[in-house]
Amino acid sequence: MTISRTKKLAGVVAAAGLLVALAGCGAAPEATPTDGGESAPEAVEGFKPCLVSDDGGFNDKSFNQSALTGMEMAADELGVDFIEVESASANDYAPNLENLVAEGCTFIVAVGFKLSADTIASATANPDIDYAIIDDSADADFNGESDAPNIKPLLFDTVQAAYLGGYAAAAWSDAAGVNKVGTFGGIQIPPVTIFMDGFVDGVAKFNEDKGASVETVGWDVEAQEGSFTGGFAANDTAKQTAQGILDQGVDVVLPVGGPIYQSAAAAIDDAGSEALLIGVDSDLAVVDPSVADLVLFSIMKRIDVAVHDATMQAATGDFDVTPYVGTLENEGVGLSGFGAFEAELPEGLTDELAALQEAIISGELEVTSPSSPAQ
Repeated sequence: MTISRTKKLAGVVAAAGLLVALAGCGAAPEATPTDGGESAPEAVEGFKPCLVSDDGGFNDKSFNQSALTGMEMAADELGVDFIEVESASANDYAPNLENLVAEGCTFIVAVGFKLSADTIASATANPDIDYAIIDDSADADFNGESDAPNIKPLLFDTVQAAYLGGYAAAAWSDAAGVNKVGTFGGIQIPPVTIFMDGFVDGVAKFNEDKGASVETVGWDVEAQEGSFTGGFAANDTAKQTAQGILDQGVDVVLPVGGPIYQSAAAAIDDAGSEALLIGVDSDLAVVDPSVADLVLFSIMKRIDVAVHDATMQAATGDFDVTPYVGTLENEGVGLSGFGAFEAELPEGLTDELAALQEAIISGELEVTSPSSPAQ
């Protein structure tokens, strides 16, 4: 367990040059947070924001790191220190939350679905502290209500952006004459499978629109069954899982689970494959330049902006626990740009993606997943 008190200049995960506009219920996130000074709100006396990671750690190049960036931005604007606590394993979740309470935190953000039970327990025991949790509704009883009235869920209807991603991947594979793409996940939980559902359905949309026959391997939407590594670590199991997808002849692969993209990249390199990766959560080509030459694009969740905005709200002493749901419409989710591959895209693809996005936003095209958050 590591605890550090920091007041850092925000290292914003770059979102400039997005192909598709990013962003649910609740107020839309600010695309560019304020730079401090006169426009920044004044924090109430004693405000102390805090952040606890899941076992992926803050250097996962994914959702933990994005959440940390959002907290850094808010703390810098407010002129306050914050505490970040990194979890090495699931056994750290409850003790880390207890330590943050003991440190006098007035606002605690838990990063990820895996911290749900411990966050609910901590919030229930400390009703005077404001909490937020990423990728979880804090509804263990599944009765449509939060199990603690002081937790704000930060949720993302990622199926919408993943649908666009599946369409784009299918277009790329079709143009290459390969006609096969794949996906695999870390753990079979809603924040993971929602990506996979949208991806597969987006491929199907491309086939329907173009009379194409691009196949998707690694996930069956109807059966809700597929390939998983059993965790989010970049280890031999993840590499073997990625290799199993590559062995089926795909030229685009979507690894959903933070650091497991590293194992997919290693499998591609070892096999001498020409397959490309799709990043998740953050713009992978930006946050990890070492794999930029393998990243076709990324399916993004603006976790950084959601954490920033929730922290700024908590700082005013007027915290609203209404769930935030990021969608295409409010720019909480979206696609990154295609980077070096943009010049090689099939003709008309960007216009088709823009039209699909507008159809989803207007409701003309319904895109959903069994894992979609309630709105």
